[in-house]
Amino acid sequence: MLFRFFDIVLSTIGILLLFPVFLVIMLVGYLDTGSPLFRQQRVGKNKKPFTLIKFRTMNVDTKSVATHLADANAVTKMGAFLRRTKLDELPQLFNVILGQMSLVGPRPGLYNQKELLEERSAAGVFDIRPGITGYAQINEVDMSTPKKLAKYDAEMIRTLSVKTYFMYIFKTALGKGGGDRVKQ
Repeated sequence: MLFRFFDIVLSTIGILLLFPVFLVIMLVGYLDTGSPLFRQQRVGKNKKPFTLIKFRTMNVDTKSVATHLADANAVTKMGAFLRRTKLDELPQLFNVILGQMSLVGPRPGLYNQKELLEERSAAGVFDIRPGITGYAQINEVDMSTPKKLAKYDAEMIRTLSVKTYFMYIFKTALGKGGGDRVKQ
């Protein structure tokens, strides 16, 4: 309940303060790909589907697969910048407001990532909302290593406190960690 309060307050503040940034990225994204927003079905709390929203970083015709399976050539120049600065994640603040995600939690996977779904199910990861950042992200553990990722996610859930919640957010904001890497 306390984390949900933090999620709503911080996401609302983020959206209000960063609204001009949203507009600039939308405009540049429209010029870059013609479709600045990317929507994709992801696995949420209790394995319920939800539509994740991000700024588009890959060409519109890129196949919908896990990022580590996507071709590096699919990433646009603007997309590379958005990924490096993590600005592509900003629209997920709306997913947080809607209660589909938290600021801190395991990154939501795709339904076709069977091994990841199995590992996370066994570790109890689907008992909480997925998040924008967390323990695995700041330690650069991505979805290409499902067993390791589920282990990190379970550890984060087990040790989550107000202190670690804010620590994950601050470390992410200061540039620690990275997102899922595309194949080279």
